[in-house]
Amino acid sequence: MMITPQLAASRNRVWAQYLLETDQDPARVAATMAGEQSTGTFTTLPYETAELTARCGAIVERLEIIADDAGESRSASLPVHGKQGGAVRRAIVELSWSLDNFGPSLPNLMATVAGNLFELRDVTGLRLLDIAVPTAFAAHYPGPQFGCSGTRKLAGVANGPLIGTIIKPSVGLSPRQTAEIVQSLCDGGIDFIKDDELQANGPHCPFDERVSAVMRVINAHAERTGKKVMFAFNITADLDDMLRQHDLVRQHGGTCVMVSLNSVGLAAVHHLRKHATLPIHGHRNGWGYLSRHPALGFEYTAWHKFWRLAGVDHMHVNGLRNKFSESDASAIRSAQACLSPMFAAPTPGYEIMPVFSSGQWAQQAFDTYRALGSTDLIYASGGGIAAHPGGIRAGVESIRHAWEAAEQGLTLEQAAAHSPQLQQALEHFRS
Repeated sequence: MMITPQLAASRNRVWAQYLLETDQDPARVAATMAGEQSTGTFTTLPYETAELTARCGAIVERLEIIADDAGESRSASLPVHGKQGGAVRRAIVELSWSLDNFGPSLPNLMATVAGNLFELRDVTGLRLLDIAVPTAFAAHYPGPQFGCSGTRKLAGVANGPLIGTIIKPSVGLSPRQTAEIVQSLCDGGIDFIKDDELQANGPHCPFDERVSAVMRVINAHAERTGKKVMFAFNITADLDDMLRQHDLVRQHGGTCVMVSLNSVGLAAVHHLRKHATLPIHGHRNGWGYLSRHPALGFEYTAWHKFWRLAGVDHMHVNGLRNKFSESDASAIRSAQACLSPMFAAPTPGYEIMPVFSSGQWAQQAFDTYRALGSTDLIYASGGGIAAHPGGIRAGVESIRHAWEAAEQGLTLEQAAAHSPQLQQALEHFRS
């Protein structure tokens, strides 16, 4: 169950929901969590008055024990420290904090809801499932500058998903070789291209030279056709370099920059957002170490909200039948979260554009649309375009035809009967 924005707004409190696993009494551990992340410590303090605790202490708002489906004892996700207290149990715990504890500050919000809690001795598993914050955060953090509608306008795509791809090989190409690939992609009808997250500003492909070479191609294509392909240049770097590289992209007529979120941090992304006049494409590389264990780390629903507040316009969510470990259900929940309001009306919802990627080709369009019910997304396909037997244009058209057919309620086989490009993709990628 997700926490509603109205809940945080009505009480002017920050709200967080956790999956707790412990071999101790869950109610006592929940109380320990609340104390550790607000006014308490391992013992009573002289200045820890009842008035101070009532004003600033975190509150356990909800505790719900999750029954073990099989009725059997559960193994601890983390080692049990000291004397084992009993059977390992799991619970949903919701805590809330007064906004006065830390104010509308993203770094301190992170420190509060996802700080020392993970180190508590009595916790054998802990996962942050969701957060909700008061509208004071919206006043302090402007959030996405472009989101779905602004991205569509810049990319010239009024309807359907933005069909995108990634420059591959990830590294090793020169600026000239990169521009040659971009030329082929532009000629093939692509909407969106991005640097791989591993391609930044190395000696083999200097950033300034890459921007100049790529934008020369994109600008010339726009002059011929009236369509400017959106290219997300990876500006992940030290802060001053990020700002300079953003400005260079803008000076060359570029329409998007990309940042590896976990690498640069919340404060850097927020600072970039205050400076930026281009959409910020948020790459989540490193997400696995924050999320892969089901009883540890973050649920995407909670984690992505920090970056929405910081100001990203697009965020990766993986894709259906992807090459990584994430389930289809998780990818869809992540995309739904990106498109869901963060605040109670009439405050803007801070919607951002989800980016589907990882082993995507025309086939997944049907299930993705059926599950998500929206085309407000970037559908990034690498091999599904570049490895299409008919070439890049056929690869792009196969995906575009698939999404059009999905919106019409057709199946892949029905659509392929009317699209040679889609039929080729079906025969090639299913073999």
